[in-house]
Amino acid sequence: MIYFTDGFEETLNLAEKIAKTFVGGEVVLLGGELGAGKTVFAKGVAKGLGIAQEVTSPTFAIHNGYDGRLKLNHFDFYRIDETEAEVLGLDEFFGRADSVCLIEWWKNIAGLLPEKTIKVDIQKLDENKRKIIVE
Repeated sequence: MIYFTDGFEETLNLAEKIAKTFVGGEVVLLGGELGAGKTVFAKGVAKGLGIAQEVTSPTFAIHNGYDGRLKLNHFDFYRIDETEAEVLGLDEFFGRADSVCLIEWWKNIAGLLPEKTIKVDIQKLDENKRKIIVE
């Protein structure tokens, strides 16, 4: 599916709508350049899962966890590879029935991912407009 959004709120609302369909075990691979809106999308997913906590980028933490209808595990693998992720046990979160995983920089750990994933690519068209491809 291809969606076009115009601004923060529309991107947030789209992600919230998608998250409301989640039943647990989803692994969502987030792609997009710096500033494309990956964290905005993550905030919308959190809202759709009933999470009240403020969602922030896990760039420095690598993993942020949030509790809601389903647990949200938000990862950023920019600075680590498959071996490091495996040693840290981060791959053990993928596919858990009680949670959803959002993964940024997923190509760095592609060999650890389950077969079934949802890819979300966010393309910045201008300051406000985004093209969001969900497959």
